[in-house]
Amino acid sequence: MARSETIERVRTGMLAMQRHSWEQGVAAQSLLELGDVETAVALAKAAAARQLADGRLAMIGNGSEATDPGANGEAVLRAAELCRDPDLEAAAQRMIDWLLRGAPRSQDGILYHLEDKRQLWADSFYMAPPLLAVAGHYEEALRQIEGLQARLFDPVEALYSHIWDDGLNGFAAKEPWGVGNGWALAGMTRVIRRLPDRMAQGRARLIAFVREAVEGCLARLRGDGLFHNVVNDPTTFVETNLAQMLSYTLYRGMSGGWLDSSYETAAARMRAAATAKVDRFGLVQGVCAAPSFDRPGTAAEGQAFFLLMEASAVEFYGA
Repeated sequence: MARSETIERVRTGMLAMQRHSWEQGVAAQSLLELGDVETAVALAKAAAARQLADGRLAMIGNGSEATDPGANGEAVLRAAELCRDPDLEAAAQRMIDWLLRGAPRSQDGILYHLEDKRQLWADSFYMAPPLLAVAGHYEEALRQIEGLQARLFDPVEALYSHIWDDGLNGFAAKEPWGVGNGWALAGMTRVIRRLPDRMAQGRARLIAFVREAVEGCLARLRGDGLFHNVVNDPTTFVETNLAQMLSYTLYRGMSGGWLDSSYETAAARMRAAATAKVDRFGLVQGVCAAPSFDRPGTAAEGQAFFLLMEASAVEFYGA
C-alpha cells in the first residue's frame, strides 16, 4: 500500500472514532500538521460547541478532565483566525483562562490533571503547556513543565512515572507508562517549537529534559521497534503508540536542529514498526486501547499520533 493511501486510511479511521476531549484535540492537531486545515477547523468548531461555561473545550458527559480539554485550544485559535470568527476566538480565550485561573492546582501552582483528584499526570505535559506557549504565556508553560518534571521524572530509570498524588504525598502510579512518556516528550517538543529566541535558557532546559528521557526510552526499545506498555517491564504487553510518539519527537527535534541527526535510524525504525501495525481498515493496531487504556487495541490518539509521526517525517525528509 502506498504511504499516501495508508495516511488517508488512518485519517478516515480516526475520524470515525468517538472521541473524548483530549482525543478531539490531538486529532485536530494531527490534521493541522498534515495540512488538512478544513477538517481541523470542523473539529475545532465541534470542540467549541461542546465547551463548558468554565471554559473547558470538547467536553462530553460528566468528565472530570481538567487539563485534557486544553489540547483543543490550538486548533480553535487557528480556526478563529482562518474564519475570522470572534466567537471561536472567545472560546479559545475561555480555555486559556481556565488553565491560567480556573483549573485546580497544587500549592505551588502546578495544574492537577483531574477536577476531583489532587494528582499530577504525565499526560498533562501535552495537554496544557503547548496551548499556553501558543497563546504567548511562555513563562507559565515552562513553570508547568518544570513542576511536572520535578514530581514525575525518575533520574535512575530516566523515565517518567505516570501519576503523583498530593493527597498521598506519593505516587498513585509510579510505573513508567509508555504512552505517559510519549505525552511528556511530545508535549515538550511542541513547547520547544513555540518558544521565542528570548527564552533560550528555558528552551535549553526543555531540550535537556527531552534528551534524557529519549535516551531512557531508547534503552528499552525492543528488537521489533516497539516498547512494552510499562517501558521497563517486559512482562507487560507490547504497545504501538509510544513508538509513534517518540518517532514524532525525534523527527521534530532533528528538523529543529536541537536533536542530533544520529537519531534518524531509531526514528525510522519505530516509524516502520508502527506502519506495519496499520490494518486494511486504516486502524493502528496494538496501541494502548480506548476506553480503558489497559490492553492493546485501537484508540483515536493512536490514529492521531500516526498522522503526527508522518507529518514530522515529511518535514524531516522533505517529501
